[in-house]
Amino acid sequence: MSNIIVAFSKRENAVNIRNILTRSGVSVSAVCVTGTKVLQYAELWSDGIVICGTRMQDMHYTQLRELLPENFGMLLVASADKWVDGLPDGVVGLPVPVRGYDLVETVGMLLENQKRRRRRRKETGAGCDRNVSQKKDIDRAKAVLMERNHMSEEEAHRYLQKTSMESGTNMAETAQMILRMMSGG
Repeated sequence: MSNIIVAFSKRENAVNIRNILTRSGVSVSAVCVTGTKVLQYAELWSDGIVICGTRMQDMHYTQLRELLPENFGMLLVASADKWVDGLPDGVVGLPVPVRGYDLVETVGMLLENQKRRRRRRKETGAGCDRNVSQKKDIDRAKAVLMERNHMSEEEAHRYLQKTSMESGTNMAETAQMILRMMSGG
């Protein structure tokens, strides 16, 4: 799960943002008024999202972005004229005045992106042997689908892709599920 840190120079702004999110079922891990405190929390967690204004009490959001670990995203809640020249990598802008619905939807999108990145890191971090094993499972599942359902290889591959997207699993997990179902176990 991603940690959410809300950081604004005025504590009341940070608390208001936190309250909007928590009322909508989004858990906020920390509320800060300084970038230094944000960085202290970020060191404790593997990933997260920082929701902030253009300035905290001790630094500008661009400085904070440079110092944050790579696995942290940033949602800048500020006047759109503050990023007329564009935003740094890893920063999404939300113009003020912000509507609660827009805030919750944007945070939801950022959380979903982080979940996908975490899943990709987990899959690729398992090493080459696992990837070879996964490929074998996918090839075996395609062969079973081709034989039993009279599909072409392309149709079997598309079926695996579609099923994995619909179930929210990767293709290897979907292939394993198909192999279990087809073998009766």
